[in-house]
Amino acid sequence: MATHDSGEIGLPWVITAERAGKGMRVSLYRPGDDVGVEGDVIGEISGNPREMGRQFRAYLEDTELVAND
Repeated sequence: MATHDSGEIGLPWVITAERAGKGMRVSLYRPGDDVGVEGDVIGEISGNPREMGRQFRAYLEDTELVAND
């Protein structure tokens, strides 16, 4: 799980990677979303642990965090 400050106390952006089949599903949660339910799936990662780390880092770098006001 990775978080990023949204500017509102207690309401961060959250990106998680959870097991799904042979790989992991990467989900995005907007500020205020319940992380106990499924978020918006933004992709999947697979391969050996080092490759999965690289793929996850790429999602962290490429995901634009813009509030939908």
